[in-house]
Amino acid sequence: MNEFEAQSTTLKEMTTRYRCTACGNLTRFDVVETTSVRSFHHYTVGGELSIEEPEIIARTIESVTCRWCGHGRGVEVISETA
Repeated sequence: MNEFEAQSTTLKEMTTRYRCTACGNLTRFDVVETTSVRSFHHYTVGGELSIEEPEIIARTIESVTCRWCGHGRGVEVISETA
């Protein structure tokens, strides 16, 4: 898989959760974010790339939209309880 193919990733260190106040959804949201990452790019002599030590420098959430009802105006951030 190259850098332009879609990937599915579970991010356990993420603590932000959302709730749609319009329909009650807690599980499906479209999140648009801008992320700046510093990482070490290591190329083999044959030209294969390995990306190591990724570090998020900045992260901005642009929008959150509910996948169930399609609204973004009713989405709120809920606190994660431990």
